[in-house]
Amino acid sequence: MEWYILPIVGAPLAAVSFYLGWFLNNKTGHKSVAVAEERAERIVQDAEKEANNIKREKLLEVKDEWYKKKVEFDEELNQKRQKLRNQEKQITIREETIDKKLDGALAKEKENRRLEAELSDMKRSLEKRRDQVAKNEREQNDKLERLSGLTAEEAKNMLVENMVEEARADANKMVKELYEQAKREAKKKSRALVVQAIQRTAAESAVETTVSVLNIQSDDIKGRIIGKEGRNIRAFEAATGVDVIVDDTPEAVILSSFDQFRREVARVALQRLISDGRIQPARIEEVVVKVREELEEEMYKDGENVAMQLGVHGLKPDLVRYIGKMKYRSSYGQNILEHSMEVAYLTGILADELGLDAKLAKRAGLLHDVGKALDREIEGPHALIGYDLVKRYKEHPVVCNAVGSHHEDIPIEHPIAALVQAADAISGARPGARREPIEGYAKRLETLETLANSFDGVSKTYAIQAGREVRVIVEHERIDDVCADKLAGDIAQKIESEMEYPGQIKVTVIREVRKVAYAK
Repeated sequence: MEWYILPIVGAPLAAVSFYLGWFLNNKTGHKSVAVAEERAERIVQDAEKEANNIKREKLLEVKDEWYKKKVEFDEELNQKRQKLRNQEKQITIREETIDKKLDGALAKEKENRRLEAELSDMKRSLEKRRDQVAKNEREQNDKLERLSGLTAEEAKNMLVENMVEEARADANKMVKELYEQAKREAKKKSRALVVQAIQRTAAESAVETTVSVLNIQSDDIKGRIIGKEGRNIRAFEAATGVDVIVDDTPEAVILSSFDQFRREVARVALQRLISDGRIQPARIEEVVVKVREELEEEMYKDGENVAMQLGVHGLKPDLVRYIGKMKYRSSYGQNILEHSMEVAYLTGILADELGLDAKLAKRAGLLHDVGKALDREIEGPHALIGYDLVKRYKEHPVVCNAVGSHHEDIPIEHPIAALVQAADAISGARPGARREPIEGYAKRLETLETLANSFDGVSKTYAIQAGREVRVIVEHERIDDVCADKLAGDIAQKIESEMEYPGQIKVTVIREVRKVAYAK
């Protein structure tokens, strides 16, 4: 019975429970809503208070900013007003100044008009006087022509001829005096400069020859140098390009060649072969090649040492090698490298005395003969060869011009180029610097006498003192004392333009008058 009674009783219980729960829940919800509404109302009130506070603060900030802007605007307005007042004052002052200047200009204009009127009156008066003077002059000339029996044109020509002759004599006398004075001053100053420059350089005399002598310990070594059937000496000459002379000279072997570099290679190589003792063709070629390489390296070091000694920096490596190569070249027995160093010293000293760039002058003096390191490989004058070489290596234009113009192959464009030319002449003309062949010496003297004899009025010419002086005897009937001075200058100028010579040549013109009478 119990299993079907339980469902019937449980359903009403469940309904009652559901109703009670719903009632309790609804009552609780109404309380929560009321609380929430109260809290929301408080939040709204707080927000309105905060908004009012923020609004008041922002309003205060805006008022403060507006006040600052107003103060700044007032200050700027005051400054502009003050600036306008200052400008008005300046304009007023300028107006007053302009008015004063205008008054002065009007016064000057009135004065100028008055002076122009006076000048016009004076001009009219002078014209009247000029007409009167011309009239008086014509009357006097007519009287003079009647009295002298000469026309005005004839008298004028006679007067002009007399004045020309007198002026010519005075001019020649003045020219002579000025020439002598300039000559004395120039000689004094140039002598001081040249002497000072030469004293500050030390140079050796010419000692270069075309042979080198190699001393050996005994004459037995000569046979080993020659070798069997001359095999060793032929191999040595072929490898070096040098003639080996083995003669009766005791304990000496002579090496002959015009090329000093080849001769030096042969000397060092033969000296090593003798010290080593192995003299045979294969060994000769090996030693010669090795010695040539060593000397070429030494050549570059010599160029570096010379450049460092002179204070010439920044040279291209190839130029340094060519400078070292000049050690093995000579001209008239004078070593080219020693000559170039001497020219560099002289040019630097002269440039320093004249206020020019001494470093640039030394550079030009050192490189002036660099073309001689190549003139056996390239045809043409060594000055132009050197000019092309230094120009190729982008040397200074003054240096390029000095190298190319030191023998006047191109025009001289800078004073340093002229100093290089002068130093080159000084170095080559000093006693003991060079040796001149007898044929060239005789030809130079003959040319010197021929040039002097080419002038009118010259009777005889003698070249004396090894060509450093030429004495010219003139015909006294055709050449007077004044013309003798001019003739000496003309001969000297012609010698300068047509001859090449070391140092200077003195020209002496002799005019001798002899009157002979016989007593019977």
